[in-house]
Amino acid sequence: MKYTSAYLDWYNNVANARYDFRSSGLSYLKYRLDLGEVDLSVNYSHGNPQTAELLSRRYDVQPECVFISSEGASGQNARIIRNIAERNRTKNEAVVEYPTYEPLLRQVQEHFVKVKRLERKPGKKYNLDSDELRRLATRKTGLLVLTNPHAPSGAVSSRAELEEICDVADELDFLILCDEIYAEFDRKAVPTVFSADPERGIVTTSFTKAYGLGGLKLGTALASKELVGELYRDVLNTVGNTPNVVQLIAAELLSKGMDCLEKHKEKWTHMKKEAERWLKRLKLEYYPNTVSVTYWVELPMKDTFRWINDYAIPDYGLAAVPGTFFMFKDDYEIAKSNMIRLGLGNVNPDERDHSTAFETLEKAINTWSQNSGS
Repeated sequence: MKYTSAYLDWYNNVANARYDFRSSGLSYLKYRLDLGEVDLSVNYSHGNPQTAELLSRRYDVQPECVFISSEGASGQNARIIRNIAERNRTKNEAVVEYPTYEPLLRQVQEHFVKVKRLERKPGKKYNLDSDELRRLATRKTGLLVLTNPHAPSGAVSSRAELEEICDVADELDFLILCDEIYAEFDRKAVPTVFSADPERGIVTTSFTKAYGLGGLKLGTALASKELVGELYRDVLNTVGNTPNVVQLIAAELLSKGMDCLEKHKEKWTHMKKEAERWLKRLKLEYYPNTVSVTYWVELPMKDTFRWINDYAIPDYGLAAVPGTFFMFKDDYEIAKSNMIRLGLGNVNPDERDHSTAFETLEKAINTWSQNSGS
């Protein structure tokens, strides 16, 4: 790839993070599988029909509108973005929200000649602005890329907001890709862009974040029947038929294991309450995330990238995600930011001393402020 992710490179090379506030997805799930006798020679050109049926019920769509692959939501994002870019080379512009999850931006830059940014402003609670989109988009626009809930703020776009965005897409004839992986923490609370417009809206999601299934690598997309067919043909022509084992596991989890998965997710409810008490006690400004396990937090230092890498990690073994990784405009310049994304997924709720992690974070903030005067 020409446009690689600075964030993923940083995330996978952090060492000695004893107190790890980087993860936006849950960990620590163990589940006893009972697949019985399985024909391991079977694979599918259009996904396991049982898995597609179960997923279609979860999202209230027709099975033919469900695309399943063993590449997670990130892999599906890359595949869908490339597919849309190749559909019509004259529509070589794309719009990506700002701030956003950096790997999404890089995937779009890889395939579209011009990338514009739709700003979601903190003063407007990070809401989508359809008027601003109408000013940015043109007849050359082929794709708009969003997240819902918004990464990093956690703001949930309402159905009305999504419908307004879809109206602009209809006027100018472009598609909307919305990564909704964080919606799985509370699927009923987050409307899908596909439900707002089944012809122009495309959803990518996975159980990875909400249920501790990072090792499963199951990706799910909701899209028009036509696009789903194109995506399966693309899989067939790149990696071959869809492997069956991951989808068999997904079918068992969907049919028999959801109670276990929901109970695992609920362990973080107490953790979220404790994190919010801590944030309020320190009088830190943060966006109230009602769905997932991350918080977009303003710290007293001007440069959280420097604070985390030069101080919090080496001196305290503590890591959170510097805000700058969500604030790249179009290049790789590390801009100063006083924000962090505080993720609770790697903090074990079953350990009695998990409050130590919050205490250590408080010390790392206070001692830096005292020693640096910033």
